[in-house]
Amino acid sequence: MTGTPDLHADDLHRSAQDPALAAIGFLNEVMSRYPEAISFAPGAPHPEFMRDIDTRALTDRFVAHLVDERGFAPDSAQRALYEYGPAQGLINGLVAEALGADQGIRADPREIVITVGAQEALLLTLRALFRHSGGDDLIAIADPCYAGIIGTARLLDIPVVPLREGEAGLDVDHLAAQCREAREQGRRIRACYVAPDFSNPGGARMPLASRHELLDLAEREDLLLIEDNAYGFTATEDDGLPGLKALDSRRRVVHVGTFAKVGFPGARVGYAVADQRVQHGDGERTLAEELAVLKTMTTVNTPPLAQAVVGGLLLDHGRSLAELGRSKAQRYRRNLQCLLDALDRHLGDDLPPGITWQRPAGGFFVRIDIPVAADLALLELSAAEYGVLWTPMGQFSLTDRCDRQLRLSCSYLDPDQIEQGVKRLATFLREEAAA
Repeated sequence: MTGTPDLHADDLHRSAQDPALAAIGFLNEVMSRYPEAISFAPGAPHPEFMRDIDTRALTDRFVAHLVDERGFAPDSAQRALYEYGPAQGLINGLVAEALGADQGIRADPREIVITVGAQEALLLTLRALFRHSGGDDLIAIADPCYAGIIGTARLLDIPVVPLREGEAGLDVDHLAAQCREAREQGRRIRACYVAPDFSNPGGARMPLASRHELLDLAEREDLLLIEDNAYGFTATEDDGLPGLKALDSRRRVVHVGTFAKVGFPGARVGYAVADQRVQHGDGERTLAEELAVLKTMTTVNTPPLAQAVVGGLLLDHGRSLAELGRSKAQRYRRNLQCLLDALDRHLGDDLPPGITWQRPAGGFFVRIDIPVAADLALLELSAAEYGVLWTPMGQFSLTDRCDRQLRLSCSYLDPDQIEQGVKRLATFLREEAAA
């Protein structure tokens, strides 16, 4: 580029210069420069699940549902796929049925808003709950945490309070202490983001007692919990551990979900269950309805064609999220076990000092502690010299507690790639990181 610049970086919102966002861009750039490297970086679904998706058959299935069960005339049902459609969504009823059958979440369709991925659900929820940017209302976020919620808070200028997260998930006592400290400063924690089931990137899972403690604390402190449930479907079928929303009898939880993992990410369909009641002068509305009003000023509506494909997937799988995700969950559990077994084989004997890893029971990710900084320079070396890619945990952290950790994702790879990738990783860690 030549000539006089039209704008200066200081004239743009500070999130455009956010180091976390820059790190994600750098990771993508490294992956493009080393296409032969085995990459444990993407937290994406396995490509095989996208091969046999017949979008025409699925949309036809959904159109038939509109005619047979929802009383649409055939022409109106077909046209519904090509028009703007309602801001709150077109498949709310099917999502409500699936959540009730599979997760014990009892929600009326008007308590659900269908969004452009879970990311828009997070954006709308935070925009609705936080009246003033940079004010006295705070959001508490587990550290480390999904980068999307951190980025959303920064886009909206919402002050963030980091919370400790261990092997048993979010530290409820630490949240209670942060609520007290905020009160003493004349501020309040308005909401807390939590991923209780196999969080990204930490892989942690909250036990049942901690879930009840968190709900009780939310009631005492008058805060809302934003539950992200992207990876809960990977639990074993006899697990039986309920999500926060299924335990929520006091409307303290906004439940955020996505079809990216159980369906396919290209649909860009997510949802929020927001059954909280909002008082207006002329009556009440659900928080989901309020989010739909905000949505008219962001994406207007979630594309009806994408919703129809997802609706067809639900109909083809007995209106069940569990059935839709069953084969995928089996593959991801197998991949996770392959990754853990490979780490045991290639690093378990004569383990270099300072290298440890956790053993999650589900999800896509394994976190490894190493004795040196897991920064972008080390990632570049790993890709160039050893042919293996991973994700620095520092880009998921609000503090420096994750600077010597890396994240491995097993979802996108086949077992032989996992085996070969861990062999390369073990050589890298012994020769470079441990040195």
